[in-house]
Amino acid sequence: MSISFELKNDTFSLKKLNLPSRYFYFQEKENYIKLLSIGEGIFPKDRIKTKIVLENSNLVLTTESATKVYASKKEFGINSVNISLKNSNLEVLNDELILFKDSKLLQFLNIKTDESSTFFYSDILTQGRSYEHFDFQNLVVRNKFYTQNTLEYFENFEVNGDELKNYIKRHEDANYIYLKCYIKLDKNVEFLDKLYKKGFASFGYTKTKKIIIGTISSKNMDEIKKIQKEIWTLYRSELNKEKFDLGKQ
Repeated sequence: MSISFELKNDTFSLKKLNLPSRYFYFQEKENYIKLLSIGEGIFPKDRIKTKIVLENSNLVLTTESATKVYASKKEFGINSVNISLKNSNLEVLNDELILFKDSKLLQFLNIKTDESSTFFYSDILTQGRSYEHFDFQNLVVRNKFYTQNTLEYFENFEVNGDELKNYIKRHEDANYIYLKCYIKLDKNVEFLDKLYKKGFASFGYTKTKKIIIGTISSKNMDEIKKIQKEIWTLYRSELNKEKFDLGKQ
């Protein structure tokens, strides 16, 4: 299951598409793509690959709905995303990741950019289905961010549901929905200051301040998506872009 596409000079080109991967492409004020799967979610042994190449282009990208990961006795489902940006801007707003009881997911994200490119990338992790509470087996994340072919940030961790349960219990935390944002702008220092002034204190830099990273938690999905949209709107304002309607409730 895979999809590969390019935008060069804001012209869309589909390179590869294997079902059940699907997409909707809209070209109104900006290039806009919704990714979806005609299947029920990610199952053991699934290998989902997404490749995106932007050159002199702008793209808003989102998912059609939540990503569901089903139970596994042994094998991991794998979701791999590779992004290349050259003199481009990419804005990604993923819907929530729902890890079912006993599920296992290996997630790769590789973003390579040049100095002139910008991006906003966001993920949401939930507790699972409404009657589950971090009952998944394993979530393994390997995220790499490169600027000018130099590794700027490597996010490498593995967590199981019991560890998250214990963490929440120790900290007496009622929040169990997590939003993660990765941001690259020309003026990261100024933008981070704006985030702080808006009350988003859980953001910081990577080693050379080329990428901003932050995590926010909440107990309410509507609230976390409102925060996701608010930070994204701030990002777009830095690029002198108007508010963008994703066409989703």
